[in-house]
Amino acid sequence: MCEGLNRDYQLCEELGRGRFGVVYRCLSIASGSPFACKSIDKRLLSDDPTDRDCLDKEPKILTLLSGHPNVLQIHKVYEDEDYLHIITDLCDSPDLYTRLAAGGKFSEPDAASIFQQLVSAVAYCHRVGVAHRDIKPDNVLFDSRYNKVKLADFGSAEWFGGGTMSGVVGTPYYVAPEVLSGMEYNEKVDVWSAGVILYMMLAGVPPFYGDTAVEIFEAVMRGNLRFPTRIFRSVSPEAKDLLRKMICKDVSRRWSAEQVLRHPWIINGGVTQSMADLT
Repeated sequence: MCEGLNRDYQLCEELGRGRFGVVYRCLSIASGSPFACKSIDKRLLSDDPTDRDCLDKEPKILTLLSGHPNVLQIHKVYEDEDYLHIITDLCDSPDLYTRLAAGGKFSEPDAASIFQQLVSAVAYCHRVGVAHRDIKPDNVLFDSRYNKVKLADFGSAEWFGGGTMSGVVGTPYYVAPEVLSGMEYNEKVDVWSAGVILYMMLAGVPPFYGDTAVEIFEAVMRGNLRFPTRIFRSVSPEAKDLLRKMICKDVSRRWSAEQVLRHPWIINGGVTQSMADLT
């Protein structure tokens, strides 16, 4: 283990494990404050330059985005011959994926509270020229100490600088159709992915699905957005309107993250006019 890491932090229990590394809870030896340590075993990386690029890019992007309350904050980076260790905020509450799996769906005010913070993080990323490219519930974390949503895992992120990007990245249920088509695309791929998350929070099921990854991709490519009555009976017209503007196959008509933040459903915290009339 890296000498500098051992000098500054005490590693505690394992919190999670991925393809290339492990996340631990750790304590600052100087202050006793809790953090997370993402330890990446560089020996597990292939010689694929894409993997190496992701390893180099994530700490730089997290540092660039430092300061926004809804982006996971990076505090320190240590590296030795075999490992890269990234010290970040500790988010030990269940992530959004776990919450969706446990509860099925959210009320509109609860969904709006989470979603406004997520889109605020996405809009900030886009303002500084970064596209996340893998927005999914697993990467929406919660810092229980400050009651904040934190967007995490920027391993697939890319600088776009006002231009376009290429390359098939993302996760089946959430990836935008223009990514799958092999076309060049812009930062609005993140808006599509966030819209899919909102759909799942309100419906408890994804808008596009299949029994295999291929079937899911085919459904995404068709982009036929539906609101089944038995599922969406109690969902407001305002929420459906926002979903249509985000999960829009025509990229020129798809809203930007900044526009999403100005939608009445977001501004009113998911409390629609019909709901307000009941109070």
